[in-house]
Amino acid sequence: MTTWKIERLGRKGDGVALTEDARALAALTLPGEVIEGEDIDGRIAAPRILSPSADRVRPACAHYRSCGGCSLMHGSDAFVRDWKVGVVTEALRAQGLTAPVAGVHVSPPRSRRRAVLSARRTKKGVLLGFHARASDIIVDIADCHVLRPAIQDALPLLRQIVTTGASRAGELSLTVTETTSGLDVAVTGGKPLDPPLFEALAGLADRGDLARLSWGDQSITRRPPMVSFGRASVVPPPAAFLQATAEGEAALAGATRSIVGDAARVLDLFAGCGTFTLPLAERAEIHAVEGLAAPLQALQAAARKTSGLRRITTETRDLARRPLLADELEYDAIVIDPPRSGAEAQARQIALTRVSRLAWISCDPVTFARDARILAEKNWTITRLFIVDQFRWSPHVETVAEIRRS
Repeated sequence: MTTWKIERLGRKGDGVALTEDARALAALTLPGEVIEGEDIDGRIAAPRILSPSADRVRPACAHYRSCGGCSLMHGSDAFVRDWKVGVVTEALRAQGLTAPVAGVHVSPPRSRRRAVLSARRTKKGVLLGFHARASDIIVDIADCHVLRPAIQDALPLLRQIVTTGASRAGELSLTVTETTSGLDVAVTGGKPLDPPLFEALAGLADRGDLARLSWGDQSITRRPPMVSFGRASVVPPPAAFLQATAEGEAALAGATRSIVGDAARVLDLFAGCGTFTLPLAERAEIHAVEGLAAPLQALQAAARKTSGLRRITTETRDLARRPLLADELEYDAIVIDPPRSGAEAQARQIALTRVSRLAWISCDPVTFARDARILAEKNWTITRLFIVDQFRWSPHVETVAEIRRS
């Protein structure tokens, strides 16, 4: 066995292990630790800890070593918090940028209200859970420390749904969301929905008191699944993107609201179902732009039923292929929440404007830093940075940046 020292953690949470003449990645390690293990294709699959870090703690989850859902539960809360702040600031530094951190939010354990589970029916029963690290193997979970109790309690029902509707050949994906009116479950990869299967699934939805059960593009809706954005209640499309925790969403929305301030006309780009649009519309007129029609329809329906909102207009537009041009961006403030790939083309257009307030929400530090660099080249500066960790114990981290012209 080779002895290695962990220099640091990579962006995905694996330790960067070094010897005098070699480098490899070692999962479940911490900076400063001395480990023993063999390098196979650049990875140390089963490192043995010889000298543990003072930041090492005992993982609470029984599935931790096999499940790929969490990769940092062996680090103390303070270590993980500081590491995630460092991931963001280091990504900016690599682009020659710095930013003051104004606040850090970490969502509590068992707070994930939305999760995508994988499932497979086997000869021995059902596997339901998350994939193992860097693998297509499904780790069956009995008790998950990130899921909200309502989702945890529904695992037996979800297994029955898989047993009823899965073939032996395929893998199912179950997007499970806790809403104010009950669980919303959207399943893909199952058998074709013929009348007998529909009847069986409807019975399971009744037995589990689900708000909605979607099977492919068809839904069994017992009552509308409702999600609150400010004063508005939205019925999102099946499997729609929502922030993972209510606490994380509140932190993102609060930071965004503080950046927008008293702006009278606000542009919300990549608006989705209205996570930011609807709360901001309580004080400002909003133009919401989103690439998919269904989320905007949900936003519009909620706005029509909510009293006291300012005017909201919407536009369906693929902002990656057809970004709004500089002369279409004349608003008092812009809110932008792009996907993980970022918004390079849109950043180039925003950089040409003289908008006074820009709130940039990001779920990927590297693409955020790339886009922030585009703005910096046109004399924009990050004046405040909020770090939001709603994917506890994973390497994922989100940010809200206030960016202004110098």
